Amino acid sequence: MIKDQQNFRFAPTTILYPFFFVLSLWLVYWAQIRFGYDLINYGILPRKISGLRGILCSPFLHGSVKHLYNNSFPLLILGCILLYFYEKQSTKVIIYGTLLTGFLTWLTGREAYHIGASGIIYMLTSFIFFKGIFTRYYRLIALSLLVVFLYGGLLWYLFPIDNEISWEGHLSGFISGFILAVLIRDNLPKPVRYSWEKEDYDENADPFLKHFDQNGNFIEFPEEEPRDPEKEK
Repeated sequence: MIKDQQNFRFAPTTILYPFFFVLSLWLVYWAQIRFGYDLINYGILPRKISGLRGILCSPFLHGSVKHLYNNSFPLLILGCILLYFYEKQSTKVIIYGTLLTGFLTWLTGREAYHIGASGIIYMLTSFIFFKGIFTRYYRLIALSLLVVFLYGGLLWYLFPIDNEISWEGHLSGFISGFILAVLIRDNLPKPVRYSWEKEDYDENADPFLKHFDQNGNFIEFPEEEPRDPEKEK
């Protein structure tokens, strides 16, 4: 328990950072509607030099309230999960993941403007899932299974099933999360190793195994009587 507390510590920023990021998305969308801004040309336009600015700008742009609403809760939940379970790695994941997701979308996407933060959602989902499996640490494996339970349905949108959805951005985010899960290895909890898993383990010296005979029968040794210094005199 103490070891887990060292690895996983809750802080107010665990919730505040994702909350303010999601809030900033809503403020940008509100500004678009309120002042009539058309910012779609700040999205990712694949293989065009001007479209590179969308790598940073596109996550803040959404085409409708429904689009923004559908992205808000996954961003909030996955952001909190990342900051709690992978606090020391979170900055690298967010920065490198956003840049790599955007660049892969720019490289492989259809010739149209790609906007929205869904690529980041897929990147976070992929990273949290694969990183938990790779660490083989029981809490992070359980977290991976939880992510599958909550967002397993996202896999359908990695494929071109809807022309209005940037499946290229989703796939780019998924691939980026996997790459980061492979490359980022620093300061992660290690799986528990029991005594019998160690290289210098000697089963003949194991006090528990001494209770079994050659046929596998359990032998209960009599308890040693406490020594009486008076009798030894």
